[in-house]
Amino acid sequence: MRKLTYFIGTTIDGFIAAPDGDYDFFMPYVTEDFLPHLIAEYADTLPTPARAGLGLADAPNTRFDTVLMGRGTYDPGLAMGLTSPYAHLRQFVLSRSLAVSPDEAVEVTAEDPTQLVRRLKEEEGLGIWLCGGADLAGQLLPEIDELIVKQYPIVAGSGIPLFRTDFSPRAFKLTDSHAFERGNLVLTYTKTSD
Repeated sequence: MRKLTYFIGTTIDGFIAAPDGDYDFFMPYVTEDFLPHLIAEYADTLPTPARAGLGLADAPNTRFDTVLMGRGTYDPGLAMGLTSPYAHLRQFVLSRSLAVSPDEAVEVTAEDPTQLVRRLKEEEGLGIWLCGGADLAGQLLPEIDELIVKQYPIVAGSGIPLFRTDFSPRAFKLTDSHAFERGNLVLTYTKTSD
């Protein structure tokens, strides 16, 4: 069975973006030792134009072949004319307000996120990447099998949280960690049966 992985960047205090959705404050921490690790380990999560710029346009996917995102995650690229941000993946935008997809390579759906994920997990293929955002991650928390958290050495104080959901403790086990020169961490957690 395929697994659902929430691969996301966050501050030390658990925010994935500023209150207005901006995340540029993470960029100074994408350093010379951190970026090569992300490219080597998580190239599937790079937007297609970035992959092309790095000479990875034809590189095979190794971790993921499907990406899920909420409309709030999809809209910033769309505003810049990027209608198919992850053309190397099967793309789903979960939205009740976006009626028609602006790109035939992107499936816009109002389907219940849990039902969609359960259906996708039954299919053959690589992993399913939950790209964001907080509302979708909150709805899918019971379905998330793995968290890969890029933690940046920043305290934001407020913003968009890692998960937007009711109090609902879930146990995960730390299975891998990498530390980088400026204090960035990549932490991998696997859902436990507890």
